[in-house]
Amino acid sequence: MAPPWVVLKFGGTSVSTPERWTTIAGLARQRIDEGLRPLVVCSAVSGISNQLEALLALAVEDRHEEALAAIRDRHLELGAGLGIDAALLLRADFEELSRLALAASLLREAGPALKARVMAFGELMSTRLGAAFLESQGIETAWLDARTALAAREDPIAHGPRAYLSATCSFERDEELSARLAALPGAALVTQGFIARNREGQTVLLGRGGSDTSAAYFAARLGAAQCEIWTDVPGLFTANPALIPSARLLRALHYDEAQEIATLGAKVLHPRTVPPLRAHGIPLHVLSTDRPDVSGTVISAAGPVSGPQVKAISSRPGLTLVSMETVGMWQEVGFLARIFEVFARHGLSVDSVSTSETNVTVSLDPQANALDPEGIALLLSDLGAFCEPHVIAPTASVSLVGRGIRAILHELGPVLEAFEELKIHLVTQAASDLNLTFVVDEDQSERLVRQLHGLLFGQKAESALFGPTWSELFDEPGEDSVAYSPEWWRDRRAKLLEIAAERGPVYAYDAGTLRAAAESLRALDAVDRVFYSVKANCHPEVLRVFHEAGLGFECVSAAELVHVRALFPGLDGSRLLFTPNFAPRDEYRQGFEMGACVTLDNLHPLREWPELFRGREVFLR
Repeated sequence: MAPPWVVLKFGGTSVSTPERWTTIAGLARQRIDEGLRPLVVCSAVSGISNQLEALLALAVEDRHEEALAAIRDRHLELGAGLGIDAALLLRADFEELSRLALAASLLREAGPALKARVMAFGELMSTRLGAAFLESQGIETAWLDARTALAAREDPIAHGPRAYLSATCSFERDEELSARLAALPGAALVTQGFIARNREGQTVLLGRGGSDTSAAYFAARLGAAQCEIWTDVPGLFTANPALIPSARLLRALHYDEAQEIATLGAKVLHPRTVPPLRAHGIPLHVLSTDRPDVSGTVISAAGPVSGPQVKAISSRPGLTLVSMETVGMWQEVGFLARIFEVFARHGLSVDSVSTSETNVTVSLDPQANALDPEGIALLLSDLGAFCEPHVIAPTASVSLVGRGIRAILHELGPVLEAFEELKIHLVTQAASDLNLTFVVDEDQSERLVRQLHGLLFGQKAESALFGPTWSELFDEPGEDSVAYSPEWWRDRRAKLLEIAAERGPVYAYDAGTLRAAAESLRALDAVDRVFYSVKANCHPEVLRVFHEAGLGFECVSAAELVHVRALFPGLDGSRLLFTPNFAPRDEYRQGFEMGACVTLDNLHPLREWPELFRGREVFLR
């Protein structure tokens, strides 16, 4: 009897170095020892998809040779690290890619069909290298062209570029495919994510992030025992850990909850991944290539038994709202049908909808729509025949995701007070009772997420549902760092004495303590903004901790402004506060030029240099 399939998907960062491929080989061997047959689905090497896209744009201008060489060199370098003769193995791929770039150069255009063919080479080349490496490690491996196994389904709505660049595939169980792949030699198979074929046999793409979806398609069609997504994040968390290091790992979720978290902004999992697995009851494990020892998140039909509660906060920036005012929609049959037909005619997918007797407001997700100013202007012109439309942008959605949220609305009163001083443009509550979503101005979303997370999860401890925090996972207790505690130095005594003996005297700061202090301040609902006083400690690493925590910086001199700007060139001016004491004219000028919020503490500058302050917004102290 053939061993059951297990699908393991590895993203771009997971296939970019020899060390990561060594980890992949170990995982494949482990699954084989467990009596499973691994199907390894791989993305392109990190950054290569962007380089291929840029290659086409350059080819249209006949400036592609350097970009082509860079792509070739990146794979030759990886091949050398893997001990593989990449020049020989990938010769045919390099030659065809060169011909396609030349075609774009001669035609002076690169249509969606050509773009799909070019973009596919990232996955094709990474998997050829990977399959050869697994063979060299003693794992008998077969290489599979995903386009021979996955076919795009006919979609009357998806036409033009979308048919080639954002295709979907059927995911019914396919016994013939399972038998065909089972007959291939080798204990393991390696194939590509992101690519499939259409009815004419042409290459099509599954959209950016589509390798997760490919893995789910393969698992569903083969009836796999389980599907594993290996990435650089060890599971789904209560919030984006890059924004909130104290976010906790979610150990287990139901398919529906994971779908909501993915759809509403989590980057770890592509939203199309869940439905194929849910349809066949195949459990999904989200794991980290960097930390294979962490159990990650298990997504299944069972999910945790936890009752109604909020399990995560998701946020999506870059949303555009279209608000449509009219008294003519009241009791008018077919009004919504007519305005939605306008959106469909412009090829725009509507995300969320809120209606009243005289207003309809919809959100458009930029990941699903091409929202260029000219296209929006044409949309508004056509909508003008039915209503008075206007655009609200940029906005962001902030969603509380969980189960049975309506049943705990009375418990969320203190949490909802966080919205007291915010302008809320749209509120939706899912009929499935899986999310409560607010759309606010984009520049308010990060602060709001931090504040809500502190209120909802600040006191959560580890449990069957909630795992360790990101900081606890990646700032592990041990020789170099410890999880946060109020008296962290007691646990670090030996290390601190060692540092003192080697380099003393020195000051030592604990990053976990700094993050916890910053987050406790960000969680205060009475505080609008939090600034760190640079004069307290201007060490770059200390400032980086607070920058990542979302704090602003208060500077009392032009030198401090220069220091902060050098560390964080893209820092928004709203996060830079300049509070000089009786400063000369030139320092005030520098403060304005650096985009800081300038504070005045006396009338002298206004009286002596009125032209410097005319038309400016200042703070008074």
